[in-house]
Amino acid sequence: MTQPVQTLFERAMTIFCDGWGKGFGHGGGGYRFICWNVVLYTMLVFVIVIIPFYIGYFVLSNIRFVKKGLVKMLSLIVWIIYLYLFWKVGDPFPVISSSKRSLRLLSMEQGISRIGIIGVTVMALLSGFGAVNYPYTSMAVFMRPVTHTDIQIVERKLMQTMDMIVVKKKRIALMERDSRSQKNRNTKDASTSGVWSMLKSVASVGVGSSENLSTLKCEVSALEELSRQLFVEAVDLHTMEDRLEWSTTWQGKYFNFLGYFFSIYCMWKIFISTINIVFDRVGRVDPVTRGLEIAIHWVGLSIDFNFWSQHVSFLLVGCIVVTSIRGLLLTLTKFFYAISSSKSSNVIVLLLAQIMGMYFVSSVLLMRMNMPAEYRTIITQVLGDLQFSFYHRWFDVIFLVSALSSIAFLYLAHKQAPSTDSKLNNY
Repeated sequence: MTQPVQTLFERAMTIFCDGWGKGFGHGGGGYRFICWNVVLYTMLVFVIVIIPFYIGYFVLSNIRFVKKGLVKMLSLIVWIIYLYLFWKVGDPFPVISSSKRSLRLLSMEQGISRIGIIGVTVMALLSGFGAVNYPYTSMAVFMRPVTHTDIQIVERKLMQTMDMIVVKKKRIALMERDSRSQKNRNTKDASTSGVWSMLKSVASVGVGSSENLSTLKCEVSALEELSRQLFVEAVDLHTMEDRLEWSTTWQGKYFNFLGYFFSIYCMWKIFISTINIVFDRVGRVDPVTRGLEIAIHWVGLSIDFNFWSQHVSFLLVGCIVVTSIRGLLLTLTKFFYAISSSKSSNVIVLLLAQIMGMYFVSSVLLMRMNMPAEYRTIITQVLGDLQFSFYHRWFDVIFLVSALSSIAFLYLAHKQAPSTDSKLNNY
């Protein structure tokens, strides 16, 4: 990773973190209004102008047949094409009210409305998959029972298969050596005996040896494929054994409990998303305010409503921001680690910064309802006349599709994976 890319990534992450800090920091409403404007406009410049241009520049620089003198000009052309496509993304969606469709090109609404479509889609896809995948990977009920004896059986079969491969490859090497020596012998005898007798001896020896060689090579290839399957199976069994041992620890029990909690949350979120889509419903009050209203009116608690609603809302927003960013970074890190190379490191870092920038803008759009009324009003004034209800409905639709698809995929994968006993019997 080059120094300019590292600096650009650091600046983008600094703006991202600074936006949450100053936007919710101390000061009057006017100060927070200015902070939100500065942070969002800066983020728009990074996401729309700077980072896409550098991504195109480094992609073109890694292409061998592109001359170095043409890289900057081609990067500018690619960026213009990206800008056109980015602008056209918002046309099919009702992200801005019809009375203000003719807003100026460089307005806050035009940029955020289009970034929000892409960012909300990414957030919903990751949220739907994470809400289903986390309980599946952390709950003990989904872990397959594995004993140390099962692992020993597979490893023993793997060693036997490797020994058979070595023996057969030795036989192939000996047969090839004998075949070469026989050909050399026949060549020497050609001067003393007739040509017909030489051809006859070569044919009689060659047919049998070639048939045996081809048979042995087929057997070796089949055994090598079996050894690969056994090796993968041994690794999977070791992984499952480690997971079972981990599930008996305090940490494993804690995450197992969280798995049940997230299972309930996933079912509740799927149900609520379905209700919101069917009845075209959008929440008007944040969950903290609704919970405190219930506690005051129905339970009879005497608490300072304004004080606790603001502080608990901040705590909820902070938890959502930290956990969502952590999940996003872990998912993207695994993906980028699998495809990274020395040439693609710059592009991968810039893509991560681009996704994080879009994620930040989308988080502001979606978490507006989880904030106290004062901060919600400021953000609404900063973002302008956007159709916030559209983004919530769009998130519900994508989340529902992602969650149901993940459930179907994991169910099929869990059912189609044979048990340990059946695998051992097959081997």
